[in-house]
Amino acid sequence: MRKILPFIFLLSVVDVSAQNAGTKEDREALFNYIIEKTTIREAWSPIKEEKLRFSPMREMLAIKSEFVNADTDEKLFYALTKLSAARRDRHLSVREVEGGLKLPDIEDGTAPIRFDVDFSDKNDPFLFVADMDESIGDHSSRIPAIGDKLLEINGEDIESYLARAKVYIRHSTNENYLKNMAQRLTIKNKDLPPSFFGDKVTLTLKPRKGREYTLTLPYLNTVDWKYGVFIRDYPGYEEVTSFNYESFKLYKPSDADNKTLVLWWYGFRRDLPEASDALVEWAEKNNALGHDLIIDAIDSRGGSQGAYALSRLSPKPFKTTGGNLKLSDITYDFISRYTDRYVKRQAQMDHDSKETEDDGSYAIEWLNGPVLKGLAAGQEYSNNTPFKCAHLPYYSDWIMQPAEKHFTGKMVVMFGPRGGSHLTQFAAMINDNDLGHTMGMQDGGYSNTWEWTEVLKFPGSGKKVVSFMWDIGHTIRPNGQIAEGNPSMVDEYIPVTRDNYLTYKRMLLEKALRHFQSTPDNVDLIDR
Repeated sequence: MRKILPFIFLLSVVDVSAQNAGTKEDREALFNYIIEKTTIREAWSPIKEEKLRFSPMREMLAIKSEFVNADTDEKLFYALTKLSAARRDRHLSVREVEGGLKLPDIEDGTAPIRFDVDFSDKNDPFLFVADMDESIGDHSSRIPAIGDKLLEINGEDIESYLARAKVYIRHSTNENYLKNMAQRLTIKNKDLPPSFFGDKVTLTLKPRKGREYTLTLPYLNTVDWKYGVFIRDYPGYEEVTSFNYESFKLYKPSDADNKTLVLWWYGFRRDLPEASDALVEWAEKNNALGHDLIIDAIDSRGGSQGAYALSRLSPKPFKTTGGNLKLSDITYDFISRYTDRYVKRQAQMDHDSKETEDDGSYAIEWLNGPVLKGLAAGQEYSNNTPFKCAHLPYYSDWIMQPAEKHFTGKMVVMFGPRGGSHLTQFAAMINDNDLGHTMGMQDGGYSNTWEWTEVLKFPGSGKKVVSFMWDIGHTIRPNGQIAEGNPSMVDEYIPVTRDNYLTYKRMLLEKALRHFQSTPDNVDLIDR
């Protein structure tokens, strides 16, 4: 009798995390696709490459082996992140998409301590304690002091840690990288690979005097900062609480003899045109259109419509920023999508309200005219135009005139390296046109005109991977230079240090007031 053996089912162990990462051949084909499309789509900034002393394409190609051998979702996602960040462009992100690479869930959190950067030595900046959660004493027997220098994080010297993290983090200038990295250093999230984090964070600090010491702190769900990320310190001024807009806040002097106003500039939000007009209306009612303006843009984010605001804040004509398009394989699709969005937006708009100098038709006329002609002629770039034709047509001289009603006083503007994008353009319009006196530090220096976002797929299988971006247009400063990685310099460089951090804005405010006292009044060029 034949012996019947039982069936034995062999269960193969499948690494679920690797299922979306494809084969080695898939990854090599994807890498080659990204390099090919980057070569023809990317609007490079030679002046940024010179300042940072790097070659983006060389740095991208150097990642190929790591990329091709990234055999799990996590490894491939962060290889893609490194590949994108090698271009050193703050705007260009890599995102998860449905059906693509899947990162493991992590428990987000923030340690009860925050850092900033001491820039007193440009060649040797360092991180220092800038703020603490009110409950830090519950987690540590020693309370740090503002200004204590950070030496190590999780047993690694901070210089090595920052260098290791830098290849994953989007940035266009070193100052912007350090500023943003300092503020996010104790935040646990997916910006960096999980290997950068533990269940807790261990920090080695050195006070101004005395021996170094070590703290081990947990990640908390919520934090209550003692000072806050945005310190507003304007002695002698009070907020006009009835002026309720997101783009900026208005502060008036307590002393009636003080003929200045302070604007704390949060960003170029959607309400900026409305806020700018409301500011002029408020100033007209309060006999303040002749007041000098102090604009605190140190904390500002990006957005749009900065030229609209400047035409109401300054009595001088000025040249706007400009832009162009890198003409490539996606130009026609880009124009088609942009035109479709414009048509839908026009159908929904209330044409009794005017949001800016133009309803968007200037850009449509340019894209479907000169740009398409340039594409057909085989040009590498389109012609340069006023930025996105938002305020002026493509055939104009880029010169914006002051609005019918505008401020006629002088202007001091404070900048810092935290923000960029439209802030970089705002700073360039002020600095390059000499619209006012600028102080503090240069902005974060990132700005491009147009971007293209694409869901990457493995060329063979068509399986989704991630969302990937290209910079497809230059921003042109009023002085003719490319803006990306090239912020305009402030007139009066005053770096943040651990010694002036808590009183920094008060110090700049005092300097602004002294500047007004030492310079002659503006002459309104329109009234000449």
